[in-house]
Amino acid sequence: MGDHLKALSDAGVSIWLDDLSRERINTGNLQELIDNEHVVGVTTNPAIFNAAISGGSADYAEQVADLKTRKTDVGEAVRSMTAMDVRDACEIFEDIYNNSEGYDGRVSIEVDPRLARETAATIAEAKALHWLVDRENVLIKIPATNEGLPAITEVLANGISVNVTLIFNVDRYEQVIDAWLSGLEKADANGHDLSKIHSVASFFVSRVDSNIDAALEKIGTDEAKALLGQAGIANARLAYGAFQKAEASERWKALEAKGARVQRPLWASTGVKDPAYADDRYVVELAGPKIVNTMPEKTLRAVEDHGHDGGDTISGTQAEAQEVFDKVVAAGVDLPAVFQELEDEGVDKFIVAWQELLDNLQKAIS
Repeated sequence: MGDHLKALSDAGVSIWLDDLSRERINTGNLQELIDNEHVVGVTTNPAIFNAAISGGSADYAEQVADLKTRKTDVGEAVRSMTAMDVRDACEIFEDIYNNSEGYDGRVSIEVDPRLARETAATIAEAKALHWLVDRENVLIKIPATNEGLPAITEVLANGISVNVTLIFNVDRYEQVIDAWLSGLEKADANGHDLSKIHSVASFFVSRVDSNIDAALEKIGTDEAKALLGQAGIANARLAYGAFQKAEASERWKALEAKGARVQRPLWASTGVKDPAYADDRYVVELAGPKIVNTMPEKTLRAVEDHGHDGGDTISGTQAEAQEVFDKVVAAGVDLPAVFQELEDEGVDKFIVAWQELLDNLQKAIS
């Protein structure tokens, strides 16, 4: 099973599932995906937890009843429930984590998205989550907002592994790389074992296509319409070029010599939103060494069915990708405005999902 997924894995891509629920854990579904579909990690976000916990699953009933009996604060209740799922998932992935020396077998949990514009609060929340989950293979997700960047540095400096999320453009990604390197340098100065600190940088793909396509449609010229569906993949390919540049830098090599592990680019938002596009495009066209692709199960199944046939599809594509972006700008798209819109939308969507989860759980434990 999973021949296309194996080919993807053989190309250097780590396959992570972008979905976690107690049902997946309790039924053995998560273990089946590990055993049969080459899945080596899992990511979560507020929307995923909202769907899992607020969906009325019986798997959460006993814990909800206990929380109600204890008259638990809703914020503590949410953290107890999400941390339990992440802790259990960490244990399922423990063998992969140990056998890969921490490269894979990772499970992510996100800081409260309402703190996305607050540096100190994000740092404190990340430290609390790391303590609460209490597993080496957890990754704490921190958004790449302006306020999140110094938080990323400080959390890494405390020896905590980080998944940087909500990255939409290469300029911000380069800032993330700098924040990561600064964090490792501080961690080294603080006496932490750099080989134990891991990080990925979650670069969103399909959302970029959605927003840039909308801008191109609004412009409406033939030149603009000819560029539809090209920006998301081109953007990720440019990001991979930035990753390769960072990996070749003297600053990184100095840290690597001390045992540090490279921060890999992670393609997020890989489910296709426009049905006119191939359902595996954000996987098969972005495969290569030292890449993580986190995908919903629907996309995983599409790749398994008819996806990647092997090989590197991303190295050496940066010049062509830059040409796409040059044409997008020439067509009249205001890229800084689009990227800011994407970041604001990303933060707002997670806040809405988190608030819905809080509201639904409040009703259940009241």
